[in-house]
Amino acid sequence: MENALYEQARFRICGDGALLVEYGEGVDRRVNEKVRAMALLIDQRRPAGVTHVVPAYRSLAVFYEPLAVASEELQERLQRLEADLEKADISPPKTVEIPVRYGGDAGPDLETVAAHHGLTAEEVVRIHSAEAYHIYAIGFAPGFCYLGGLDPRLHTPRLETPRTRVPAGSVGIAEAQTGVYPSDSPGGWQLIGRTPLKLFNPSRNPPILYGAGDRIRFIPISASEYDRIAAQEAS
Repeated sequence: MENALYEQARFRICGDGALLVEYGEGVDRRVNEKVRAMALLIDQRRPAGVTHVVPAYRSLAVFYEPLAVASEELQERLQRLEADLEKADISPPKTVEIPVRYGGDAGPDLETVAAHHGLTAEEVVRIHSAEAYHIYAIGFAPGFCYLGGLDPRLHTPRLETPRTRVPAGSVGIAEAQTGVYPSDSPGGWQLIGRTPLKLFNPSRNPPILYGAGDRIRFIPISASEYDRIAAQEAS
């Protein structure tokens, strides 16, 4: 990985037990890939005192025990890790396939999205499921992933009035983003489908099927296939 492609890391102290390490500005795929690589490298080599790391779009939150390591010393260790990044053995991102039943009661806004763009519902499904989406970050709720790469032909405004309850597994579009609700929650995204998979299951190891930096590909399925997978998940 070419460190020259990125800005030099900037460190910000967050209270007495965390460092925010910034690697760039804005939404940049290259910066996000470096964030992922650094998060994995820190997990591999785990500097003394570090408890865990949380990757985001362009930064890492590194949590540590202040009695075990001073922030200045931790910064130096992180800089040394960054210098070794090109030689580090970082596992490649994986692609996770998520089956989706599009339209009907599973995707009540599919026809609205299609009409907004002068497309048919079938064309929306084809475009939405054509490419794999890069996971920039996971947040908002356990398992909720912020995806990049939505085709501009599907960029659609949010609902004027958000729903008070969006069912778990719902696949939606909001402006230039698409994503999946891992649990029941309020939301204002245009819902075009639903997956029968439990994207967040605290009794499963790992509880989330993907991580920041991985890719998601949506696979259209029939209503009968949805019911079959849902029954498997329930059991």
